Amino acid sequence: MKVLYKTQATATGGRTGSAATTDGALKVDLVTPKELGGPGGAGNNPEQLFAAGYSACFLGAIKFVAGQQKVKIAEDSTVTADVGIGARDDGQGFGLDVALTITLPGVERAVAEDLVARAHIVCPYSHATRGSLDVRLTVA
Repeated sequence: MKVLYKTQATATGGRTGSAATTDGALKVDLVTPKELGGPGGAGNNPEQLFAAGYSACFLGAIKFVAGQQKVKIAEDSTVTADVGIGARDDGQGFGLDVALTITLPGVERAVAEDLVARAHIVCPYSHATRGSLDVRLTVA
């Protein structure tokens, strides 16, 4: 694979700490949610960051495949990622639960479903999680 873009981020303190990109463009305070035994409160957690990244990337993949198909995607189109974390059924650690809800105003349902299926192949987040996560896709 020829790498077209590369970034780097460093986390300190684990789930309750901070993370930042080396270029200074992103810096977040990390706080473990109360549901996971942390203090909760102001700050973000890895699941929120994953949800934001996956939703943005998936919408980008939809726009990419829509361009190939000559389908116009409205500016108010959205992808909402619901990301959960919990103990795996095998008792060997933790796993993620992911569902994407896609809203493509002005696009016929059959066309939208086709674009979503194609985007799920193209999106690098979908590719990286394929085989390890059952990502549920819903066209709203």
